[in-house]
Amino acid sequence: MFRRESVRGVIKALGLVFGDIGTSPIYTVTVAFLILPKTPDNIMGVMSLIIWTMSVLVSLQYVVLAMRLSMRGEGGTIVLREILSSLLKDKKKAALVMMLSVIGISLLMGDGVITPAISILSAVEGIALIPGFENISRTFIVLLSGVIAIVLFSFQNRGTEKVAFAFGPITSVWFLALIFFGTVSIMEYPGVLAAVNPWFGIRFLVNNGWTGFVVLGEIFLCATGGEALYADMGHLGAKPIRHAWIGVFIALSVNYLGQGAFLMGHPEAKNTLFEMVMHHASGLYIPFLVLSVAATIIASQAMISGTFSIVYQAIATRIMPMFRVNYTSTELKSQIYIPSVNWFLLAAVLFIMIEFGESSRLAAAYGLAVTGTMTITGVMMMWIFHLRKKPVLFVLSFFVTCIDILYLSANFYKIPHGGYWSLVLGSLPFTVILIYTQGQKRLYRAMRFMPFEEFIRKFNETYTSDPKLKGSALYLIRDIKRVPAFITQTMFLHGIIYEDNIFLSVTVRSDPYGVVGYYKEDIANGLRSFEIEVGYMEVISAEDVMRQAGIDERAIYYGLEDISAENPVWKLFSLIKRVLPTFIRFYEFPSSKMHGVITKVNI
Repeated sequence: MFRRESVRGVIKALGLVFGDIGTSPIYTVTVAFLILPKTPDNIMGVMSLIIWTMSVLVSLQYVVLAMRLSMRGEGGTIVLREILSSLLKDKKKAALVMMLSVIGISLLMGDGVITPAISILSAVEGIALIPGFENISRTFIVLLSGVIAIVLFSFQNRGTEKVAFAFGPITSVWFLALIFFGTVSIMEYPGVLAAVNPWFGIRFLVNNGWTGFVVLGEIFLCATGGEALYADMGHLGAKPIRHAWIGVFIALSVNYLGQGAFLMGHPEAKNTLFEMVMHHASGLYIPFLVLSVAATIIASQAMISGTFSIVYQAIATRIMPMFRVNYTSTELKSQIYIPSVNWFLLAAVLFIMIEFGESSRLAAAYGLAVTGTMTITGVMMMWIFHLRKKPVLFVLSFFVTCIDILYLSANFYKIPHGGYWSLVLGSLPFTVILIYTQGQKRLYRAMRFMPFEEFIRKFNETYTSDPKLKGSALYLIRDIKRVPAFITQTMFLHGIIYEDNIFLSVTVRSDPYGVVGYYKEDIANGLRSFEIEVGYMEVISAEDVMRQAGIDERAIYYGLEDISAENPVWKLFSLIKRVLPTFIRFYEFPSSKMHGVITKVNI
């Protein structure tokens, strides 16, 4: 028996983790049979492949293998990168790991656009089965789906903690409904239960050849959202997610088999799940349709919140620009809202809805990014288990990665049929990351730094001979061994020097959590060094850390770069730096005491 806390954890996990994979039954079986005749052999083969796809790509890859690899309970692509980087000594290999993680992050963000679009569209399409609405236009369905998306994204700035308590119970009812209708349908054709035998799936692939291989790209949709089990484990813990997955796996399997049983008797069905519900309980159809819309909204909300979290991690680890971040809860710092990301996602979701018009066409663009992410996860897991000398786990992860590659290659067929949008969407954050990271390196090389020894000599001379301002001043610095021009300009050119001068640096730790502020050894008489170490998942206020350390500064000085460039790429980097918030806003330094000193830099 679960303790009460365990039950609450499972229900919470149902709402926050399993929304995406939980709504896959709405469209997976329907799109799998768009190019397949609904013969008994094909139905049994597809059902078998669905069951075993979830077993291998979700249960084995994420629940058994990936969730073993965490840092202080946190999971995700960045965690794998940090674990792997700590095991590698070769800089070239570390650079390869960095590139893999950047690709994985970009693909996940691209997927964040397609998930709300296909989920909401597929649920709203169920209206066409309501008596009197059979001839509803495609335009109306897209318009209604767009309105739902607009409302969903418009509420993001208010935070989700006020309504999140309802996510778990609603999703629980959704899974119970899937079990109920799946069971009723199986009772009409219990022979479909034999599909749990993998032989049916193998025979299907052998008999259907190239067509069977292409259909794998659609069958894979049953596993989309599986990566959330690993990515969200830091929010809920591994145990509730593992326990919840047992129930979710059973619910999904029963419903998929139920859809297979329904197709055995009704091969003419087009929208399989909704037609199955209408056939078995027409009186419950409208409540089920409303429930499905609610479930898809919850799935979309989980993806939006997850995208915010991914972007925040990327900002904290300094691979993405510092977008403005708002905190929507005074109690939960993890509740964040990133306006620029939110409106970009909404615009992209609306565009995708209009471009494709229906969920069956959109399925042609869905899955490529997810299989890419899963493949990268598999490769990184293999590498980690190899370096840690765990042969059994290495072999298992090698097997999983081979299956990932199989599904990835099957999804390549989707590229000319709309799948290219998945790559286009993923390429946008990828391009931003590359421009920003390479631009930062180029900027750092172009800046005029004063060698540490020369700075100390000049500081000692100035501090001894020149008049000093009372109190303390902070200077935000990245590396005390290389003193930037804004500090030398302030102290030596303008003669602004205080009785107590403190170099303050913020470093991001390789583990996700933890905030530590401490003084290092004094640099010189009148010059100290203070460092704030931050886990990359932490949302902090630097001012709070400073006050806890007893720092009461009169002024804070930081550098601003006036960047000039001839190359269009670096001009874009300059625009990004100029338009987006600075380091000081991201870490919430006290704005009333800030003094930005501009330095001209040519890159």
